Amino acid sequence: MSAAPRQPSSSELFLTARSRSTGSSAPVRRRIVFHHPAWLSVIASLALCALGLYTMNLTSGVEVAGIGVYAKKQFALLVVALMAGAIVMIPHYRLLGRLIPVMIVGVLGALVLLLIPFVPESIVTPRNGARRWINLVVLDFQPSELAKVVYVLAIAYYLRYRKNHRSLQGLIPPAVITFIPMGLVLVEPDLGTALLFLPALFAMLIAAGAKLKHLAAVVVVAMVVSPAMYPLLQPHQQARINAVIKQMAGNTAATGDNINYQGLKAQTLIGAGGVTGLGGTKSRAVVHYNRLPEDHNDMIFSVVINRFGLFGGLLVMGLYLLWLLGATLTAATCKDPFGRLLVVGLSAMVAAQVIVNMGMNLGVLPITGMTLPFVSYGGASLVVAFLMTGLIVNVAMRRPALLTRQSFEFDDDE
Repeated sequence: MSAAPRQPSSSELFLTARSRSTGSSAPVRRRIVFHHPAWLSVIASLALCALGLYTMNLTSGVEVAGIGVYAKKQFALLVVALMAGAIVMIPHYRLLGRLIPVMIVGVLGALVLLLIPFVPESIVTPRNGARRWINLVVLDFQPSELAKVVYVLAIAYYLRYRKNHRSLQGLIPPAVITFIPMGLVLVEPDLGTALLFLPALFAMLIAAGAKLKHLAAVVVVAMVVSPAMYPLLQPHQQARINAVIKQMAGNTAATGDNINYQGLKAQTLIGAGGVTGLGGTKSRAVVHYNRLPEDHNDMIFSVVINRFGLFGGLLVMGLYLLWLLGATLTAATCKDPFGRLLVVGLSAMVAAQVIVNMGMNLGVLPITGMTLPFVSYGGASLVVAFLMTGLIVNVAMRRPALLTRQSFEFDDDE
């Protein structure tokens, strides 16, 4: 005698009913897909890295016939960065929410360690008066880079189910969360990285439905009080700001003792590139004899334009726009509030960093030691950039269940 067929549970009946309403015969469940817009970000990341490796090799000097030392090291770091990006794609991004308290403690502990004066220089080695790196023997770890990712995770997790941020008072908690890591990074001192937290915060607040009139009021107040913060900056930070002002006033003397030296050298390389750029051999010689400080790192964008001209600069901008397009489409198609805010925050971080780096190469912003993501030399910067890309792919490949409610839908009177 055959057994009676098993009766479906109430949850199975509900899922089947939902699937029938969409014209599908399969129960509704979370889906993992491999055709998603985040591949645009991956393609742009790899193209920018390839361009960075080639351009970095031009800075190795006229005596080097083969591959320069910076390009070799960067290629090895690229392998590590790709593995890091692949690893963060494996677990569901929601699982990272449970680890956020541990990550916050670890990152804040590392930032505080940098500021302890009696820590041996073999562990924390000051460079140019800044304490930003922890020596891990095989590489130098920059906690402020990892802090950018952990911060975005924390704010996204905090805002995911809330709506109190739609009031002025509700903006205070995310501001406090922001100012803690921002203040520690600023004391290192690292003004450029510290300022990246604010665009990410505003982008996530806007995506979470914060009222624009409240955010506009905050911006106005910040603009009014910002001049009062000038005396609190380090002397070299004030000098960088003064350098841009002097440059705009016509001070173009590129002498070794001039604070404008680095910026003016970068602009010289940019001007020499013209529209189509110089040949490889000539560009290598011009870069070598121009003696631009940090030409393989912070100022590599000027080397790109010197080699490939205006078209090369536009190509770099286009690749970053492609990266942002993939991230933006991912955020637009993600209905999960945590995933959407995560992608928006990471995108804002990268966009702000690109704007700052290009601005200081072009002489319209103060030089802050900001790297160009994926292109500049640097292990921590490269690994974190691919961690961001990996997290965006993580969100893109995990589609929410069908008929999931859209995130952050508020009535105008709320």
